[in-house]
Amino acid sequence: MTGLLDQLGHEKVCLAGHDWGAAAAWSLAIWRLERFHKLAILNVPHPRVMSRFLSHSLDQMRRSWGIGFFQIPWLPKRLLEGSRYANLTRLLAASGKAGSFTKADLAEYKKSWSHGLAGMLNWYRALVRHPAVYPGDARVRIPTLLIWGMQDAALSYQMAHPSLDYCDHGTLVFFGQATHWVQHDEARTVNQLLVDFFKPTVEKGFSSL
Repeated sequence: MTGLLDQLGHEKVCLAGHDWGAAAAWSLAIWRLERFHKLAILNVPHPRVMSRFLSHSLDQMRRSWGIGFFQIPWLPKRLLEGSRYANLTRLLAASGKAGSFTKADLAEYKKSWSHGLAGMLNWYRALVRHPAVYPGDARVRIPTLLIWGMQDAALSYQMAHPSLDYCDHGTLVFFGQATHWVQHDEARTVNQLLVDFFKPTVEKGFSSL
């Protein structure tokens, strides 16, 4: 990621991430603090919090069944890509609010899956086989906005406040009826939150990604 910033000619940026993008964003803010002005995270806990809940919370262990399932060779990929990704399409649609994903959205997802499903599964496999190591207290010292849909079936909202405890300057916004796909479920409001959070920095001439 920092290589991309170098290639684009950006010394420091504002960064937003969701799902695995959010997991990567947490890590970047911990390890490469000097490259970022602000951080926005959507529906993913701080890595230390995720690790703790996976080892101590039966509820989160149940929600994270996919991590274990995806460790199995070849079978998950075969099941997910079968019948032109019918199972994966149903799983995606069922995990969000009704209407959050249009037919056009799902068609675009299918195009992406056809080019990179193995790579997607490898993120989950690497999480177990090559666990990340974080320095010291793993604190995030830049301004951080944490947005969380409380109806997330995969990641409990109970991890949100503990994640905020790792941030020196953190703000948490809950959406009571939104799912894991909060940026789809509440698109207008989430977009405005991000604009308001990043705008003072961007207006000074800095970049956002």
